[in-house]
Amino acid sequence: MSVRSILFSYLRLPLVIRLVLLALLSIVLFGTIIHFIEPGTFPTIFEGMWWAIVTISTVGYGDYSPTTEIGRAVGMLLILVGTAFMTFYFVTLSAATISLENSFAEGKSTFKGENHVILIGWNERIRETLVQLNGTNDKLQIVLVDETLKENPLSDRNITFIKGDPSNDDTLRRANIEVAAMIIISADQSKNESHADMATILTLVTAKGMNPSIYTIVEILTKNQIINAKRAGADEVIQTNKLTSYVMANSIMSHGMSDALLIMLDNLSGNKIEYILVPEEIEGLSYEECIKHLIKKGILLIGIKRRDESFINPSPTFSILKTDELLIIRH
Repeated sequence: MSVRSILFSYLRLPLVIRLVLLALLSIVLFGTIIHFIEPGTFPTIFEGMWWAIVTISTVGYGDYSPTTEIGRAVGMLLILVGTAFMTFYFVTLSAATISLENSFAEGKSTFKGENHVILIGWNERIRETLVQLNGTNDKLQIVLVDETLKENPLSDRNITFIKGDPSNDDTLRRANIEVAAMIIISADQSKNESHADMATILTLVTAKGMNPSIYTIVEILTKNQIINAKRAGADEVIQTNKLTSYVMANSIMSHGMSDALLIMLDNLSGNKIEYILVPEEIEGLSYEECIKHLIKKGILLIGIKRRDESFINPSPTFSILKTDELLIIRH
């Protein structure tokens, strides 16, 4: 390997590593020089290196010190070089640390974890989602991707912020989407509903293209784009406007219903409501018999999912099949 290639490889190393290598080279060089100048005081190169390192890092222990004028001149030079080096080293290290912290805060870093959840977009819905997720599992790794924020809005939580266009491959690659478990794409409220849905579907296509197995949940605002979201590979589609209309209609028919629904949802936050497979002991039972069986275990049955159809509070005689899924609430 030529000197030029070695120098080129050295210059490509991070600055902190280059400084460490330079310090080691200086210690070896001065340790060798002082050994040959004063072999009586420094019988080995290792003892010369010991003197060099304590001289650079401290004022010296006094166990070794030059006795000749040339040796002391070398010591003076080492002190000057060491002081300049240590000052430069710590200044550089501090600057690198601050730069790294700013990079994380401003969303310029790259996430290195896996099996994480990626949230696209920043709005009040995402804020509440993050609060709910943190409350349910504080060890869950969450990556927030947004191109409008200037810095991480929740830096005090276990959340990594990535700034950039979520429909861009490079942005999702920095979010490490290839090994992510789930992505949730919220609608961009700064756009009109049609444009927001198109942006959502574009991000969905990008995500599925980079990780076909990732579980995707998307927020769609217009009814005619639901089918396109499913064609693009959405595993779940949340129809925000439809959910809101249900709450408003029920509040019109029965005053105070919105408050009751919010209270119910607050009490169900976390993992209390879920789909489970049909236990073997209740296969073939009626819906009424199934309720009685599960209630003894502190489980409330509220519905049945059969393939693509869902039945909420069906007839008491509704028969439970092995392939069904049970919508339950745990106490």
